[in-house]
Amino acid sequence: MQKIPFVAQPEIHLYYKERILDQFFKPDFICFEKIIVEIKSVSSLTDAHISQTLNYLNATKFDLALLVNFGEYPKLIYKRIANRKLEDISLKKEIESWTK
Repeated sequence: MQKIPFVAQPEIHLYYKERILDQFFKPDFICFEKIIVEIKSVSSLTDAHISQTLNYLNATKFDLALLVNFGEYPKLIYKRIANRKLEDISLKKEIESWTK
């Protein structure tokens, strides 16, 4: 409904010394061709969830990921994970900047 461009569960192949490996990552979504969105539904996010998302960032060389958890009742919890330090702006302003 918001017309956010996305690809669901793309296979991201891994490389070692410029050779493609048999292994690949499969994040939940890539939005705007540069943002990883990883979805969880667990009682609490763990370091393993954050590590998984960071691995996706490192494999893709993207700068930003959102780790979203729908399982922490009564509200949605998200973590913004950056590969590098991005300026400190609100999530709403950041999302708006992606569409420009």
